[in-house]
Amino acid sequence: MKIDLNADLGEGMDDAAILPFLTSANVACGMHAGDPSAMDRTVELALKQGVRIGAHPGYADKANFGRTDQELSEPGLRALLLYQLGAIDAIVRARGGVLRHVKAHGALYNRAAKDRELARVIAETVRDFGRDLVLVGLAGSVQIDAARAAGLKAAGEAFADRRYLADGSLMPRSRPGAVLHDPAEAAAQALRIVREGRAQTLCMHGDTPGASAIAAAVRAALESAGVAIAPL
Repeated sequence: MKIDLNADLGEGMDDAAILPFLTSANVACGMHAGDPSAMDRTVELALKQGVRIGAHPGYADKANFGRTDQELSEPGLRALLLYQLGAIDAIVRARGGVLRHVKAHGALYNRAAKDRELARVIAETVRDFGRDLVLVGLAGSVQIDAARAAGLKAAGEAFADRRYLADGSLMPRSRPGAVLHDPAEAAAQALRIVREGRAQTLCMHGDTPGASAIAAAVRAALESAGVAIAPL
């Protein structure tokens, strides 16, 4: 068994505390959270830890942390994505690193899991920016299908710190208990997901209170069970 461990970073939290437990970092690109200085600082920290870096683009909506859906035209969405990919790629290159993957954020991510047309636009835009990039999306979702159709490598993602509904979708954050805060509960869920072979990468949100403790527990549980922790 093998799994990548990722977290959404550059969103104003203590990224240094969680990075030692990760193999991949999704860095906010300044639209839903962060700014150029935060992006540069997060990239520097990740590279020092040997953590692979990915872009984490979202809607231009800091007021709602990118968690409110927006209606954008195809050219508008494409431009928004390219703007963010170009910005983080420039910072990563200047620091001597390589951008490895792309994972949409928040409402954009959730909609791309169900909306085939939106998923297509995201996949094709990522492909046009860099054919070697891995597109990360909700495991079993249409975003994974769109990535493969566009000729990209796809990585199905599951969540250690989010509760799932019976149909396999994520419980909306508006509902009580949607986010797991108990490290032991998150670790047990992570191990269950890996054993079931449901995903290639597991996410722990950097903005979840106690994120570093959750990440530490998840990694320890997986390694104790003989799971290899390795980047995408």
